[in-house]
Amino acid sequence: MTWGGATPTASPGVADAVRAAGIPGFGPSGEAARIEGSKGFAKGVMARAGVPTASYRSFTDEGACVAYVRELAGPCVVKADGLAAGKGVVVAQTTEEALAGIHACFSGAFGEAGSTVIVEELLEGPECSLLALTDGTTLVPLATSQDHKRALDGDRGPNTGGMGAYSPLPWLPEEATRRIVDEVAQPVISEMARRGTPFRGLLYCGLAMTSRGIRVVEFNVRFGDPETQAVLERLESPLAPLLHAAATGTLSKI
Repeated sequence: MTWGGATPTASPGVADAVRAAGIPGFGPSGEAARIEGSKGFAKGVMARAGVPTASYRSFTDEGACVAYVRELAGPCVVKADGLAAGKGVVVAQTTEEALAGIHACFSGAFGEAGSTVIVEELLEGPECSLLALTDGTTLVPLATSQDHKRALDGDRGPNTGGMGAYSPLPWLPEEATRRIVDEVAQPVISEMARRGTPFRGLLYCGLAMTSRGIRVVEFNVRFGDPETQAVLERLESPLAPLLHAAATGTLSKI
């Protein structure tokens, strides 16, 4: 059984290769892994599935992107469309911060990941993460957690891939997990299956709990760090049978 997912692009990855060899693999196909590998692709999936997320615009031209941000004249989030080792996101409180992030993307600071740039509305509200195991049809949520992205105390400093996490979340209502599954995770899994690219493996849902309801910040296709350390510590059942069931399409029997 493979632990890693496929390379998050449209090209075949590890899970494709091992499944082609007749070995059960825990991880999405290269096509399904695009939900992490391209933020634009993820936005399209969410739009089709009716999943709530931040409003956004996508740009391949730096001048047009700069003009749009100047027109916004307020807080926003600038994201390199592709994978940038957790560094390709700028939470900009000012236009100047946003412009610096745009220039970093288009100047090649994040390689090919920054050739397309997403500008999103800044979501207000605490964030939480939900890791869910799926075999492409059945979905089993693990415990919710919260990680901290900013490098410095007081939620200050540059954005990082995660500086620490905790679980459980005393501020999150008990019914929140079910709502996240019903409003986010299951619709996405169903949409991926409808497209003919079923998602099997671990779907990481990064979420903002706003005053308007749940909003998706991002998806990952793997056990994300540091949340995994907090969440798996709380797992009461053995992990290996869950991974095997997800890999073999038998998660409904667990």
